[in-house]
Amino acid sequence: MLAALVLMLDVLPSSAQVSPPPIATEFLTERAVFTDDVDTKFKIKMDGRKTTVVRDKDPSRTVVARFTVQPGAQFPWHSHPGPVIVNVVQGELTYLPSSDCVERKYGAGTAFVDPGHGHTHTAWNATGGVTVFVATFFAAPATGPLLIPASQGCP
Repeated sequence: MLAALVLMLDVLPSSAQVSPPPIATEFLTERAVFTDDVDTKFKIKMDGRKTTVVRDKDPSRTVVARFTVQPGAQFPWHSHPGPVIVNVVQGELTYLPSSDCVERKYGAGTAFVDPGHGHTHTAWNATGGVTVFVATFFAAPATGPLLIPASQGCP
């Protein structure tokens, strides 16, 4: 009887564990403002396409967050108020901008810049393992979400 009770106690907690959320967000910093006069300029040239220049005269607030994306999980179509620098830490992230509807895969140790400013895109984890990336948001709002929902961008 005692062995059955011990066995039940050992099995119940593991079977009652909650699965991780499809996409988990951990803020690594609070939203911060530049104390100096700062402006940014990114020149982005993807796969032989023309160069996109993104300028912010006042990128104002920054915030850094770590995203953990489970296999098969996808961000909804969205944009950001300003540019976002994405560093893939683990796994692989598939990024799909609506500007050309070309899937781009970024593996651990790679980085890319999302231009923000209405640039609609989605991203997902197409692998069988967990994907982790760190994103630095520029021109973030003082409060509220960092993603601006958008309608689907590619057919």
